[in-house]
Amino acid sequence: MSQSSLVLLDQPSTGSVQANLLLAHGAGAPMDSDFMQQLVAELVKHDLRVLRFEFPYMQARRNQGQRRPPNPMPELQQYMLDELARQMQHFSEPWLLAGKSMGGRVASRVVSQSKALGAIAYGYPFHPIGKPDKLRTEHLPGLTKPLCVIQGERDRLGAKTLIAAMDLGDKVSIDWLVAADHDLKPLQRSGLTQAQHLQRAAAVSSEFIQRCIKNNKTNKQ
Repeated sequence: MSQSSLVLLDQPSTGSVQANLLLAHGAGAPMDSDFMQQLVAELVKHDLRVLRFEFPYMQARRNQGQRRPPNPMPELQQYMLDELARQMQHFSEPWLLAGKSMGGRVASRVVSQSKALGAIAYGYPFHPIGKPDKLRTEHLPGLTKPLCVIQGERDRLGAKTLIAAMDLGDKVSIDWLVAADHDLKPLQRSGLTQAQHLQRAAAVSSEFIQRCIKNNKTNKQ
């Protein structure tokens, strides 16, 4: 893993790369949180090159040591698009956008206007905690590129009991992780572990990316 400025680059040990994944953090934790480190460790096993970056408010927190609220959504969206453009100058393989929670929401909002083939959300924040009536889904039915949501069944920002019955459009697919919360941690009595769920998340991501690449080739023919 190498760090340049505020971007972390993780390469597959095989030297083979099937795609690049621009990965954003969630609202409250940086790009090198334990969750992000563990997730990336699994993603690179599937021949994915992962580039993590931080939004401006998180960069400021890192530099100044003070907690800050996220930038307004339009600023977050533009920053992700700008970061994608910057990184595409260095790596030419297929690109996808991804993010943990808020980062996944941002990715879902910009993917259709980007050069990425699709987007992945690890724990999509369908609504604020305790406010299931304030849904953050208005843009999803209008997506023109695929979005893969990897979601815990008991996520307090979008549990299966609420979300599974919703019509989110034909571009959205959800892979539900048994008994998992917003950080993909399952209940102990489930017999599963967070590590297993992160392995599953990485495998689902790889399968989704392969479909995106295949569909993109088919559409170009």
